[in-house]
Amino acid sequence: MVSRPQAGIDPIDPVDPVVRLASPDVGEAELAEIREVLASGQLTMGGKVVEFEALLARAAGVEHAVAVSSGTAALHLAVLALGLGPGDEVLVPAYTFPATANVVALCGATPVLVDVDPVTMNMDPADAAKRVTGRTKAVLAVHLFGRPAPLESYPDLPLIEDAAGALGAMRGGRPCGSLGAVGCFSFHPRKIVTTGEGGALSTNDAALAETLRSLRHHGWSPSDAYADLPRPAFNYRLSDVLCALGIPQLRRLPGLHAGYERIAAGYADRLGGLDVVLPSTDPGDVHGWQAYVIQVDRRDEVMAGLRAQGIQCQIGTYALPRLGAYRDQGSFPGADAAFERALALPLHPRLSDGELDRVAAALDKLVSHH
Repeated sequence: MVSRPQAGIDPIDPVDPVVRLASPDVGEAELAEIREVLASGQLTMGGKVVEFEALLARAAGVEHAVAVSSGTAALHLAVLALGLGPGDEVLVPAYTFPATANVVALCGATPVLVDVDPVTMNMDPADAAKRVTGRTKAVLAVHLFGRPAPLESYPDLPLIEDAAGALGAMRGGRPCGSLGAVGCFSFHPRKIVTTGEGGALSTNDAALAETLRSLRHHGWSPSDAYADLPRPAFNYRLSDVLCALGIPQLRRLPGLHAGYERIAAGYADRLGGLDVVLPSTDPGDVHGWQAYVIQVDRRDEVMAGLRAQGIQCQIGTYALPRLGAYRDQGSFPGADAAFERALALPLHPRLSDGELDRVAAALDKLVSHH
Protein backbone atom coordinates (compact mmCIF):
# COMPACT_ATOMS: atom_id res chain seq x y z
CA MET A 1 0.00 0.00 0.00
CA VAL A 2 1.33 3.48 -0.87
CA SER A 3 0.50 6.38 1.43
CA ARG A 4 -0.13 9.93 0.35
CA PRO A 5 2.46 12.65 0.95
CA GLN A 6 2.19 14.25 4.37
CA ALA A 7 2.40 17.95 5.02
CA GLY A 8 5.96 19.12 5.37
CA ILE A 9 7.52 15.98 3.84
CA ASP A 10 9.26 16.31 0.51
CA PRO A 11 8.10 13.48 -1.76
CA ILE A 12 10.26 11.65 -4.25
CA ASP A 13 7.34 12.06 -6.61
CA PRO A 14 3.64 12.88 -6.05
CA VAL A 15 2.64 9.29 -5.20
CA ASP A 16 5.86 7.89 -3.72
CA PRO A 17 7.01 9.95 -0.71
CA VAL A 18 10.01 9.20 1.43
CA VAL A 19 9.14 7.41 4.64
CA ARG A 20 10.92 9.64 7.11
CA LEU A 21 13.18 8.17 9.81
CA ALA A 22 12.08 10.88 12.26
CA SER A 23 9.70 13.82 12.25
CA PRO A 24 9.47 16.07 15.32
CA ASP A 25 5.91 16.69 16.55
CA VAL A 26 5.98 20.49 16.59
CA GLY A 27 3.53 23.10 15.36
CA GLU A 28 1.36 26.03 16.43
CA ALA A 29 1.77 25.53 20.19
CA GLU A 30 5.55 25.70 19.83
CA LEU A 31 5.33 28.76 17.56
CA ALA A 32 3.16 30.54 20.14
CA GLU A 33 5.69 29.90 22.91
CA ILE A 34 8.57 31.06 20.71
CA ARG A 35 6.68 34.23 19.73
CA GLU A 36 6.22 35.01 23.42
CA VAL A 37 9.98 34.73 23.97
CA LEU A 38 10.80 36.87 20.95
CA ALA A 39 8.36 39.54 22.09
CA SER A 40 9.90 39.56 25.58
CA GLY A 41 13.43 40.20 24.33
CA GLN A 42 14.73 37.60 26.82
CA LEU A 43 16.35 35.15 24.43
CA THR A 44 18.98 33.53 26.64
CA MET A 45 18.55 31.76 30.00
CA GLY A 46 15.47 33.08 31.81
CA GLY A 47 11.93 32.19 32.80
CA LYS A 48 11.31 29.65 30.05
CA VAL A 49 14.35 27.65 31.20
CA VAL A 50 12.89 27.57 34.71
CA GLU A 51 9.50 26.44 33.38
CA PHE A 52 11.09 23.80 31.14
CA GLU A 53 13.14 22.45 34.06
CA ALA A 54 10.07 22.20 36.31
CA LEU A 55 8.14 20.24 33.68
CA LEU A 56 11.11 17.94 33.06
CA ALA A 57 11.69 17.30 36.78
CA ARG A 58 8.05 16.24 37.09
CA ALA A 59 8.32 13.94 34.05
CA ALA A 60 11.55 12.38 35.30
CA GLY A 61 10.29 11.95 38.87
CA VAL A 62 13.04 14.02 40.48
CA GLU A 63 13.42 17.17 42.58
CA HIS A 64 15.85 18.98 40.28
CA ALA A 65 16.35 19.29 36.52
CA VAL A 66 19.15 21.38 34.98
CA ALA A 67 18.84 22.32 31.30
CA VAL A 68 22.04 22.43 29.25
CA SER A 69 23.07 22.88 25.63
CA SER A 70 23.16 19.21 24.59
CA GLY A 71 22.95 15.65 25.81
CA THR A 72 26.74 15.48 25.54
CA ALA A 73 27.04 18.57 27.75
CA ALA A 74 24.77 16.85 30.28
CA LEU A 75 27.00 13.77 30.33
CA HIS A 76 30.14 15.91 30.61
CA LEU A 77 28.79 17.84 33.59
CA ALA A 78 27.58 14.65 35.28
CA VAL A 79 31.09 13.18 35.17
CA LEU A 80 32.64 16.43 36.40
CA ALA A 81 30.07 16.97 39.16
CA LEU A 82 30.80 13.51 40.58
CA GLY A 83 34.46 14.49 40.81
CA LEU A 84 35.74 11.93 38.33
CA GLY A 85 39.13 12.59 36.79
CA PRO A 86 42.68 11.34 36.24
CA GLY A 87 43.34 7.94 37.80
CA ASP A 88 39.64 7.04 37.94
CA GLU A 89 37.94 4.38 35.82
CA VAL A 90 34.33 4.52 34.68
CA LEU A 91 32.45 1.53 33.26
CA VAL A 92 30.89 2.40 29.87
CA PRO A 93 29.02 0.11 27.43
CA ALA A 94 31.02 -0.93 24.38
CA TYR A 95 27.96 -0.39 22.16
CA THR A 96 26.72 3.19 22.46
CA PHE A 97 26.99 6.60 20.86
CA PRO A 98 30.64 7.71 21.31
CA ALA A 99 29.71 10.72 23.49
CA THR A 100 29.09 8.32 26.39
CA ALA A 101 32.77 7.35 26.48
CA ASN A 102 34.15 10.64 25.15
CA VAL A 103 33.01 12.67 28.16
CA VAL A 104 34.84 10.31 30.52
CA ALA A 105 38.06 10.60 28.51
CA LEU A 106 37.71 14.39 28.24
CA CYS A 107 37.61 14.64 32.05
CA GLY A 108 40.91 12.78 32.25
CA ALA A 109 39.33 9.59 33.56
CA THR A 110 39.52 6.22 31.79
CA PRO A 111 36.43 4.79 30.07
CA VAL A 112 36.52 1.03 30.62
CA LEU A 113 34.44 -0.65 27.93
CA VAL A 114 31.95 -3.31 29.02
CA ASP A 115 30.34 -5.73 26.58
CA VAL A 116 26.60 -5.63 25.98
CA ASP A 117 23.91 -8.29 25.96
CA PRO A 118 23.53 -9.13 22.24
CA VAL A 119 19.71 -9.20 22.50
CA THR A 120 18.91 -6.20 24.74
CA MET A 121 22.02 -4.30 23.55
CA ASN A 122 22.37 -2.82 27.06
CA MET A 123 25.46 -3.23 29.26
CA ASP A 124 25.94 -6.85 30.38
CA PRO A 125 25.94 -7.04 34.23
CA ALA A 126 28.21 -10.11 34.34
CA ASP A 127 30.85 -8.48 32.14
CA ALA A 128 30.57 -5.23 34.15
CA ALA A 129 31.34 -7.11 37.38
CA LYS A 130 34.48 -8.62 35.82
CA ARG A 131 35.88 -5.23 34.84
CA VAL A 132 35.75 -3.56 38.27
CA THR A 133 39.15 -2.69 39.78
CA GLY A 134 40.26 -0.63 42.75
CA ARG A 135 40.20 2.41 40.46
CA THR A 136 36.59 1.96 39.27
CA LYS A 137 34.67 4.94 40.64
CA ALA A 138 31.37 4.98 38.69
CA VAL A 139 29.10 3.23 36.19
CA LEU A 140 27.82 5.20 33.19
CA ALA A 141 24.87 3.08 32.06
CA VAL A 142 22.86 3.69 28.89
CA HIS A 143 19.15 2.95 28.43
CA LEU A 144 19.92 2.19 24.81
CA PHE A 145 17.32 3.37 22.28
CA GLY A 146 14.94 3.86 25.25
CA ARG A 147 15.05 0.27 26.61
CA PRO A 148 15.56 0.49 30.41
CA ALA A 149 18.84 -1.09 31.49
CA PRO A 150 19.04 -3.49 34.48
CA LEU A 151 20.65 -0.90 36.73
CA GLU A 152 20.10 -2.88 39.92
CA SER A 153 22.34 -5.65 38.52
CA TYR A 154 25.36 -3.43 37.89
CA PRO A 155 28.26 -3.00 40.35
CA ASP A 156 27.34 -1.02 43.48
CA LEU A 157 29.03 2.22 42.51
CA PRO A 158 27.84 5.79 41.83
CA LEU A 159 25.57 5.54 38.79
CA ILE A 160 25.19 8.02 35.95
CA GLU A 161 22.17 7.25 33.75
CA ASP A 162 22.58 8.05 30.09
CA ALA A 163 18.84 8.42 29.57
CA ALA A 164 19.31 10.41 26.34
CA GLY A 165 16.63 8.36 24.60
CA ALA A 166 14.66 7.26 27.65
CA LEU A 167 12.39 10.18 28.57
CA GLY A 168 9.09 8.52 29.49
CA ALA A 169 10.70 5.10 30.03
CA MET A 170 10.17 3.26 33.34
CA ARG A 171 12.18 0.64 35.20
CA GLY A 172 10.44 -1.14 38.06
CA GLY A 173 7.70 1.49 38.10
CA ARG A 174 10.13 4.42 38.38
CA PRO A 175 11.07 6.88 35.61
CA CYS A 176 14.43 6.48 33.91
CA GLY A 177 16.52 9.45 34.97
CA SER A 178 15.51 9.05 38.63
CA LEU A 179 17.30 5.77 39.30
CA GLY A 180 20.93 6.84 39.79
CA ALA A 181 22.94 9.68 41.28
CA VAL A 182 22.22 11.75 38.17
CA GLY A 183 20.40 11.24 34.86
CA CYS A 184 21.22 12.77 31.48
CA PHE A 185 18.72 13.56 28.72
CA SER A 186 19.01 14.73 25.10
CA PHE A 187 16.55 16.85 23.12
CA HIS A 188 18.02 16.20 19.67
CA PRO A 189 15.36 16.06 16.90
CA ARG A 190 15.26 12.24 16.96
CA LYS A 191 14.17 12.29 20.61
CA ILE A 192 10.54 12.19 21.83
CA VAL A 193 10.87 15.83 23.02
CA THR A 194 13.14 18.14 21.04
CA THR A 195 14.56 21.62 21.47
CA GLY A 196 16.58 21.31 18.24
CA GLU A 197 19.76 20.85 20.23
CA GLY A 198 19.70 20.63 24.01
CA GLY A 199 19.98 18.40 27.02
CA ALA A 200 19.35 18.25 30.74
CA LEU A 201 20.39 16.57 33.97
CA SER A 202 18.06 15.14 36.61
CA THR A 203 18.83 14.49 40.28
CA ASN A 204 17.32 14.36 43.76
CA ASP A 205 20.55 15.70 45.29
CA ALA A 206 20.25 19.45 45.95
CA ALA A 207 24.00 19.94 46.38
CA LEU A 208 24.69 18.12 43.12
CA ALA A 209 22.08 20.27 41.34
CA GLU A 210 23.81 23.39 42.68
CA THR A 211 27.14 22.16 41.31
CA LEU A 212 25.59 21.38 37.92
CA ARG A 213 24.01 24.85 37.69
CA SER A 214 27.40 26.37 38.47
CA LEU A 215 29.24 24.23 35.94
CA ARG A 216 26.86 25.15 33.11
CA HIS A 217 27.27 28.91 33.76
CA HIS A 218 31.03 29.60 33.80
CA GLY A 219 31.39 28.45 37.42
CA TRP A 220 29.20 31.16 39.00
CA SER A 221 27.58 30.12 42.29
CA PRO A 222 23.74 30.03 42.12
CA SER A 223 23.34 30.00 45.92
CA ASP A 224 25.44 33.17 46.12
CA ALA A 225 23.13 34.89 43.59
CA TYR A 226 25.92 34.42 41.05
CA ALA A 227 28.08 36.94 42.92
CA ASP A 228 31.09 34.66 43.32
CA LEU A 229 32.84 32.32 40.91
CA PRO A 230 34.33 29.50 43.01
CA ARG A 231 35.57 27.46 40.02
CA PRO A 232 36.21 28.00 36.30
CA ALA A 233 33.64 26.19 34.17
CA PHE A 234 31.70 26.19 30.90
CA ASN A 235 28.98 27.98 29.01
CA TYR A 236 26.61 25.03 28.61
CA ARG A 237 23.44 27.08 28.98
CA LEU A 238 20.23 26.35 27.07
CA SER A 239 18.37 29.44 25.85
CA ASP A 240 14.82 30.53 26.60
CA VAL A 241 13.94 30.38 22.91
CA LEU A 242 14.93 26.70 22.69
CA CYS A 243 13.20 25.84 25.97
CA ALA A 244 10.07 27.50 24.57
CA LEU A 245 10.20 24.95 21.75
CA GLY A 246 10.31 22.10 24.25
CA ILE A 247 7.73 23.29 26.79
CA PRO A 248 4.56 22.38 24.84
CA GLN A 249 6.00 18.94 24.08
CA LEU A 250 6.75 18.28 27.75
CA ARG A 251 3.19 19.34 28.60
CA ARG A 252 1.84 16.68 26.24
CA LEU A 253 4.52 14.05 26.90
CA PRO A 254 2.07 11.25 27.84
CA GLY A 255 0.27 11.76 24.52
CA LEU A 256 3.53 11.86 22.57
CA HIS A 257 4.70 8.67 24.27
CA ALA A 258 1.38 6.99 23.48
CA GLY A 259 1.89 7.90 19.82
CA TYR A 260 5.28 6.17 19.79
CA GLU A 261 3.79 3.15 21.58
CA ARG A 262 1.13 2.93 18.87
CA ILE A 263 3.72 2.91 16.08
CA ALA A 264 5.86 0.35 17.92
CA ALA A 265 2.82 -1.90 18.37
CA GLY A 266 2.04 -1.49 14.66
CA TYR A 267 5.52 -2.69 13.77
CA ALA A 268 5.28 -5.64 16.18
CA ASP A 269 2.01 -6.73 14.55
CA ARG A 270 3.46 -6.52 11.05
CA LEU A 271 6.98 -7.88 11.61
CA GLY A 272 6.29 -10.75 14.01
CA GLY A 273 6.52 -13.39 11.30
CA LEU A 274 9.85 -12.23 9.87
CA ASP A 275 13.30 -13.48 10.81
CA VAL A 276 14.18 -10.37 12.79
CA VAL A 277 14.62 -9.63 16.50
CA LEU A 278 12.11 -7.00 17.61
CA PRO A 279 12.80 -4.50 20.44
CA SER A 280 11.33 -5.34 23.83
CA THR A 281 11.64 -4.63 27.56
CA ASP A 282 11.86 -6.67 30.72
CA PRO A 283 8.41 -7.53 32.15
CA GLY A 284 6.77 -4.50 33.74
CA ASP A 285 9.15 -1.96 32.20
CA VAL A 286 8.11 0.83 29.80
CA HIS A 287 10.19 1.48 26.66
CA GLY A 288 11.13 5.09 25.83
CA TRP A 289 11.10 4.47 22.04
CA GLN A 290 13.86 6.85 21.06
CA ALA A 291 14.31 4.54 18.09
CA TYR A 292 12.68 1.37 16.78
CA VAL A 293 15.72 -0.87 16.35
CA ILE A 294 15.39 -4.38 14.98
CA GLN A 295 18.21 -6.89 14.56
CA VAL A 296 18.60 -8.62 11.24
CA ASP A 297 21.13 -10.70 9.33
CA ARG A 298 22.86 -8.99 6.38
CA ARG A 299 21.98 -5.64 7.95
CA ASP A 300 23.86 -3.50 5.43
CA GLU A 301 22.19 -5.25 2.50
CA VAL A 302 18.74 -4.86 4.08
CA MET A 303 19.43 -1.20 4.89
CA ALA A 304 20.46 -0.50 1.30
CA GLY A 305 17.35 -2.27 0.03
CA LEU A 306 15.04 -0.17 2.21
CA ARG A 307 16.75 3.07 1.26
CA ALA A 308 16.46 2.19 -2.44
CA GLN A 309 12.67 2.11 -1.90
CA GLY A 310 12.55 5.56 -0.26
CA ILE A 311 12.45 4.22 3.31
CA GLN A 312 14.87 6.10 5.53
CA CYS A 313 16.74 3.88 8.01
CA GLN A 314 20.00 3.92 9.90
CA ILE A 315 22.43 1.72 11.79
CA GLY A 316 21.61 1.40 15.50
CA THR A 317 24.73 3.01 16.95
CA TYR A 318 28.47 2.34 17.24
CA ALA A 319 30.67 -0.46 18.54
CA LEU A 320 33.28 1.69 20.26
CA PRO A 321 36.11 -0.88 19.96
CA ARG A 322 35.86 -0.48 16.18
CA LEU A 323 36.62 3.26 16.44
CA GLY A 324 40.20 4.55 16.53
CA ALA A 325 39.80 6.24 19.90
CA TYR A 326 38.77 3.02 21.68
CA ARG A 327 40.62 0.22 19.89
CA ASP A 328 42.76 -2.47 21.50
CA GLN A 329 40.67 -2.97 24.63
CA GLY A 330 39.93 -6.65 24.04
CA SER A 331 37.10 -8.72 22.57
CA PHE A 332 33.48 -7.54 22.69
CA PRO A 333 31.36 -10.14 20.88
CA GLY A 334 28.05 -8.69 22.09
CA ALA A 335 28.92 -5.22 20.82
CA ASP A 336 30.14 -6.66 17.53
CA ALA A 337 26.90 -8.60 17.05
CA ALA A 338 24.74 -5.57 17.91
CA PHE A 339 26.71 -3.30 15.58
CA GLU A 340 26.48 -5.72 12.67
CA ARG A 341 22.76 -6.52 13.08
CA ALA A 342 20.99 -3.43 14.48
CA LEU A 343 18.79 -1.42 12.10
CA ALA A 344 16.73 1.62 13.09
CA LEU A 345 13.42 1.85 11.20
CA PRO A 346 11.30 5.00 10.72
CA LEU A 347 9.71 5.96 14.04
CA HIS A 348 7.53 8.98 14.74
CA PRO A 349 3.83 9.49 15.54
CA ARG A 350 3.04 10.86 12.08
CA LEU A 351 3.69 7.52 10.37
CA SER A 352 0.53 6.27 8.71
CA ASP A 353 -0.73 2.69 8.60
CA GLY A 354 0.09 2.75 4.89
CA GLU A 355 3.70 3.70 5.61
CA LEU A 356 4.01 0.95 8.22
CA ASP A 357 2.59 -1.48 5.65
CA ARG A 358 5.14 -0.24 3.14
CA VAL A 359 8.08 -0.76 5.52
CA ALA A 360 6.81 -4.22 6.47
CA ALA A 361 6.31 -5.26 2.83
CA ALA A 362 9.80 -4.09 1.93
CA LEU A 363 11.34 -6.00 4.85
CA ASP A 364 9.29 -9.07 3.96
CA LYS A 365 11.05 -9.24 0.60
CA LEU A 366 14.51 -8.50 2.04
CA VAL A 367 14.72 -10.92 4.97
CA SER A 368 14.06 -14.61 5.30
CA HIS A 369 11.04 -15.99 7.20
CA HIS A 370 10.92 -18.06 10.36
